[in-house]
Amino acid sequence: MTNPFKSPVSLTAFILTGVMSLPAFAQDAATDDAPATEAPATETPAEAAPPADGGGDPMQRPGNDDTVPTAGTYSFDPAHSQIVFEYNHMGFSTSHGFVNGVEGTLNIDPDDPSAATVEASFPLDALRTVDAELDQHVMGPDFFNVTGEVPVVTFKSTSVEADGDDEARVTGDLTLNGVTKPVTLEVEFEGAGLDPMTQAETVGFSAEAEIKRSDFNLGAFAPAVSDEVEFEINVEAKKDG
Repeated sequence: MTNPFKSPVSLTAFILTGVMSLPAFAQDAATDDAPATEAPATETPAEAAPPADGGGDPMQRPGNDDTVPTAGTYSFDPAHSQIVFEYNHMGFSTSHGFVNGVEGTLNIDPDDPSAATVEASFPLDALRTVDAELDQHVMGPDFFNVTGEVPVVTFKSTSVEADGDDEARVTGDLTLNGVTKPVTLEVEFEGAGLDPMTQAETVGFSAEAEIKRSDFNLGAFAPAVSDEVEFEINVEAKKDG
């Protein structure tokens, strides 16, 4: 391949001759009477501007599971409350879905954990899988058969059993697809503290549970698609008032 930077011999010789003669030319041009030329001053680099995001120390985590929340009613923060569920698909893979924007209230008294109550709900169309066509299938005749007003899924606790300082079993009535069945949640206290943005007292909990689709008349394609559905709930709630 031709080198695009290769010049003809005569041009190369000319360039080399000129380069070699430069020191002599510079020496001849200099005279004792010529004014001395000062070396250009070295510029001091400007100080780096502070980071646009404020920099400094990182924001500390205000939530702490050593902090005991105060008694009262807390409302779910839908922007930070979510359900993630999973099921086995024909023995080939584990599929996931989620529900964003869960709403609800939590009444707690640290001095009497068994007296706590929780209610939660979300519209069925907040449920999503990882595929838009599958979402339509789930809402169709094989499963929820939504044809009119979108139904609401609800949970209302009936009992709370403390299990150590940070865990509890919360049993309640889950209404799904027009069927109400008892479900037990394994709940873990994540932390409490002041939200640095709003200064609101805030608590966080996570929970795990399992249901059978067939218990709620949603058992299509079982057992190829697992009847058991596992789900994890994460809730952030802020104290009312």
